[in-house]
Amino acid sequence: MAVVRLAVIAAVISALAAPSQSLPKFHSSIKPLSSSLQGELQKRHYWHKGCPVSLSDLRVLTVTHRGFDRHNHSGQLIVNKTAAAPLAKVFHRLYLLHFPIRHMSIDSVYGPRSQQPKDGDTTGSFECRDAVPSPCSGGRSTGNWSNHAYGLAVDLNPVENPYVGCGMSRDPLAQSYRDRSRHRPGMVTRNVVNAFASIGWGWGGAWSGNTKDYMHFSFNGH
Repeated sequence: MAVVRLAVIAAVISALAAPSQSLPKFHSSIKPLSSSLQGELQKRHYWHKGCPVSLSDLRVLTVTHRGFDRHNHSGQLIVNKTAAAPLAKVFHRLYLLHFPIRHMSIDSVYGPRSQQPKDGDTTGSFECRDAVPSPCSGGRSTGNWSNHAYGLAVDLNPVENPYVGCGMSRDPLAQSYRDRSRHRPGMVTRNVVNAFASIGWGWGGAWSGNTKDYMHFSFNGH
């Protein structure tokens, strides 16, 4: 009996000493845009002369993220070089939160439009364009550069986190997500907002007034 007890104690000690299971490691990297990627961005008019940021001031940020399938994926964003390292920390926090991201790749944002995800639920950053007016006011442009044009903003899961105003959304697929009281996977939570706030970025869902941009995070909150 004493031998049996010693064996049980030894097994318990061995189990306690074994490494605990955890999430696979998060990985991130920051690299300049390759010459071929620069060429593709120009060829497809995603970057052109007159954009407020040079190609040399942009970086490819690669991060591990959780998908809606609950598996790990390697995602990529093109961001301003000043934002790359801070955003890597944000996406590490999102990964630890098990926050799911639908699509986040160079091809899904800048590839041939015929090959981009049909659901439009693509997380992205750099986009050389003007800021989009509120659905309340209509129109396509405010006449001012968006923070996306500098690579200083991120739109996160646009379908689950729509841009809304006056009871309307520009994306018909996102209408069911106007109700923020019922949480569903991929919707921005307070923990997600706090992850971006940790690097000083603000959230479009906190804007005053009727217009809310729930997908949008930027360095100055606009």
